[in-house]
Amino acid sequence: MSRSVAGRLSPERRADDLRKLRAERFDVLVIGGGVTGAGAALDAASRGLKVALVEARDFAAGTSSRSSKLIHGGLRYLEQLEFHLVHEALTERGLLATRLAPHLVRPVPFLVPLPAGRGLRDLPGRVFRRSYYGTGVATYDVFAGIFGSGRGMPLHRHLTREGARRIFPSLRADALAGAIRYYDGQVDDARLVVTLARTAASLGATVVSSARAVGLIRQAREVTGVRVRDLEAPPGSPDAEFEVRARTVIAATGVWSDDMSRMLNDVGLRPGMRVRASKGVHLVVPRSAITGEAGLILRTATSVLFVIPWGGHWIIGTTDTDWRLDRSHPAASARDIEYLLQQVNGVLDRPLTTADIEGVYAGLRPLLAGEADSTSKLSREHAVVEPMLGLLLVAGGKYTTYRVMASDVVDRAARRLGGVRPSRTADLPLLGADGYAAMWRDRADLARRHGVPVGVVEHLLERYGTLTLDLLALIDSDPLLASPLAGAPEYLAAEVTYAARAEGALHLEDVLTRRTRISFETSHRGVDSAEHAAELMGAVLGWDASRRAREVAHYRARVEAERQSQLMPDDVAADAARLGAPDVRGFAADRGGDGDPAELPSG
Repeated sequence: MSRSVAGRLSPERRADDLRKLRAERFDVLVIGGGVTGAGAALDAASRGLKVALVEARDFAAGTSSRSSKLIHGGLRYLEQLEFHLVHEALTERGLLATRLAPHLVRPVPFLVPLPAGRGLRDLPGRVFRRSYYGTGVATYDVFAGIFGSGRGMPLHRHLTREGARRIFPSLRADALAGAIRYYDGQVDDARLVVTLARTAASLGATVVSSARAVGLIRQAREVTGVRVRDLEAPPGSPDAEFEVRARTVIAATGVWSDDMSRMLNDVGLRPGMRVRASKGVHLVVPRSAITGEAGLILRTATSVLFVIPWGGHWIIGTTDTDWRLDRSHPAASARDIEYLLQQVNGVLDRPLTTADIEGVYAGLRPLLAGEADSTSKLSREHAVVEPMLGLLLVAGGKYTTYRVMASDVVDRAARRLGGVRPSRTADLPLLGADGYAAMWRDRADLARRHGVPVGVVEHLLERYGTLTLDLLALIDSDPLLASPLAGAPEYLAAEVTYAARAEGALHLEDVLTRRTRISFETSHRGVDSAEHAAELMGAVLGWDASRRAREVAHYRARVEAERQSQLMPDDVAADAARLGAPDVRGFAADRGGDGDPAELPSG
């Protein structure tokens, strides 16, 4: 069986994996289908362990689909003298861009604008700033070259004011004295996570979404498994809740990590670490709103601001504020949007307004809590703790270093299990990576053989790598699937069908917000695509007309709730507006401690 077939997360595979969860005992059970949890499942499976992964909602439904879409070393960590973090992240960037996922991680240029001074009197200041930032970017390149395991990115370059404006004409001439261009990696974060989950499945891992951990199973002072609820089971089904036995449980639950303390209260244990949630909001505007061929990284009073090219769009973000409200559905407020527009408009020759905004998304970063009150000063390092025998918690870190976090927590599990070989994920290409360079080189011939435009093949290769052959086979069997999705001409109907057949998508929201990014790349936020997508998914998942209508209604309610939240003046009002739409999976999201304390959200 090919890796592609073995890693197919089909409806049939989910039913079979649910049977395995009920009947078998696992070496490692991972709670949480975000990037760290999926990475941990892959790491453990690649070592030959018997692995299961359960995710309460959809893969990457939380933080891991709402990032800045960057695989980066963290240029600002050099200023904070956290060289080990930069070293670690640049190593991972090099691995992802050259070996593990070159189809998903690719170079993107950035400009660091150098502020303009006031005449000759500021000449020393301008010289200092260019030297200061130049030294930082040069150090970044040196770290990448020495430690980066295959750079995968071009070197930096100094630019004059005129040179910077040739690359980015929308920069205000009076706002800069020049710029430095450097490169980092860009990724569709949600696609990387589902690819990790599929790669773990291809190695034999049992992988199930819409399966919520609702309690720990213990014998004396040892965790021996988890009680799981299948959120897709019919109401009142006796099979909806069951026990999963495991020798080791790994909780990779991000901003929900502190909830473990509630599960352990009755035995008087605390996890030994605290995680705080920092809200990051991003705006999406059309490419035509800003004229430029590179991204921008701008310093703000509290953090940094990115302006990132994203296909036919720009992503502008992010905010960095403490969040103590609903963690399942963080909401962007009018204040967040105003802040981002104000920051970016300081350097643009044509100011952006709310009328330019196509989409908005908000996510929560899980930061290890320290002494500082400001979330921007909390640690981006990660921690692995074992509060109870058989239970491991991993939290903190950053998206780029997911593989290191996964390796560290599985190393701890391996010491307990005994006889387990070391991690091999540094040398394990993800699904779609094998043969990618050759397929990209021969893309014109591939397009000709399947009777589709070269642009279609390029689009698919940059999203699926060599798994593009699977989508072309779908189109060969049904040429109508080569047509664009209604309301979203950048995507093919085949991609929706494939998401339901092979990528574990169970609901309309899964496809429109994560398998594709239609929910923030279109001004209608996916509403105009919902009915067509529901028809395509329904044909795979067996939805009748009533179920299709219900999925569309849920999705429309979600979009409307998000739109309303973005008009609210502050976080409290935005949160209340966002919670006006019920969760499509039918469980009450954890709302700041009001939910069942025995239930642990994940993802």
